[in-house]
Amino acid sequence: MRRREFVILLGGAAATWPLIAHSQQATKMPQIGLLSPSHGDKSDASLATLNAFTSALSELGHTEGQNIAFDRKFADGDANKLTRLAQELVERRVDAIVAFSTPAARAAKQATSAIPIVAIGMADPVEDELVSSLARPGGNVTGTSFLGPELVSKRL
Repeated sequence: MRRREFVILLGGAAATWPLIAHSQQATKMPQIGLLSPSHGDKSDASLATLNAFTSALSELGHTEGQNIAFDRKFADGDANKLTRLAQELVERRVDAIVAFSTPAARAAKQATSAIPIVAIGMADPVEDELVSSLARPGGNVTGTSFLGPELVSKRL
């Protein structure tokens, strides 16, 4: 083999090597941290909200263990545990945190400003200083609110 042919062959191999290496890398399964002040057992009514959330994701094609993972953290009714549990989720480097209540959202926001937080069932996110405003929340917190004063007039 002549030198020129060898260089051309080597150049082609060098160009395809990154593609082959990339295809062999394992894709990271997204990990969602679920943070709840509840007990997490069948006696807890808030577990229905959690089950509805994971069921809706499943309907959208996100099946636990196949293409998404959940890291569930329950405070067992002790709001003081939420801060530690939120910090554990941050240390595990979850891709997002779903907080079930205002206290859980507050604990998650105190633990991180980089990981997206989706709060379900916040009371008044502006008053609770979770977001700047409903129109432009800013930061890393978003979600649903049921009692926000700004929303009352819009509902009427």
